Amino acid sequence: MRRRYPLKLAILLILLVALLLPALPAGAAPAYQGGIHVVQRGETLSQIARSYGVSLAALAQANGISNPNFIYSGQRLTIPGASGGASSGSSASSGVHVVRVGENLSSIAARYGVTVAALASANGIANPNHIYVGQRLTIGSGAGAAVAQPAPSQTTPSQPAASSGRWIDINLSSQTLTAYEGSTPMFSTLVSTGLAFPTPVGTYSILYHVQSQRMTGPGYDLPNVPWVMYFTNRGHAIHGAYWHNNFGQPMSHGCVNMRPDEAQWLYSFTPNGAQVVVHY
Repeated sequence: MRRRYPLKLAILLILLVALLLPALPAGAAPAYQGGIHVVQRGETLSQIARSYGVSLAALAQANGISNPNFIYSGQRLTIPGASGGASSGSSASSGVHVVRVGENLSSIAARYGVTVAALASANGIANPNHIYVGQRLTIGSGAGAAVAQPAPSQTTPSQPAASSGRWIDINLSSQTLTAYEGSTPMFSTLVSTGLAFPTPVGTYSILYHVQSQRMTGPGYDLPNVPWVMYFTNRGHAIHGAYWHNNFGQPMSHGCVNMRPDEAQWLYSFTPNGAQVVVHY
């Protein structure tokens, strides 16, 4: 009878090891599927970006990710510049991309390595925030070289007297911010302006830049607010907002909230003294 104990002990050890070993489901999807990366447990966006040789900002932008710290296992990520993407939308070889649900012009531009301004110009898009599912967009050399005349805009921004130089238009009605070089729109995005305390209407100038700072006020205390540009002497600023993703809706205490990566671009693009036009 005593001889059976070593055998039982061995069986118990085998079972214990088997339980501790992580099991891979038989139908688990491979990490890379022709232009798409399927997020695996434990991966971060930074690691994925490095593995494909792309920047973290480009990968986040291509997938509409506003907070690079929030991805989930099983999420399907488009790899910018990768060939063989999903067939239900893009066709890089033919130079045409068919807009799919959830896409925006910024993510499409990042996917093909072109600027939003070039893509909008090549397709006659006056407002980069207005594209629709099923729309066919010219990509490739056309996006970099075509100079199509933009369609007439339904709303004309209140341009400053001097149309040369760089300036910013903020439309409170549409909750959009557009950066201009003279009369040419270079970038446009959804923002969040003042809710309880309205963003003041008028023509202002960028007073000074602050790369990062703590902001406090009634009901909020926010450390490390990034890419801050003050345009009034009453504390109104354009800055990145990492604490919400509700852009397109008024949310702030009077400032203009932007996605942090877009705020960084605007911070570099806009010099002190540039005019800021705020209107309905």
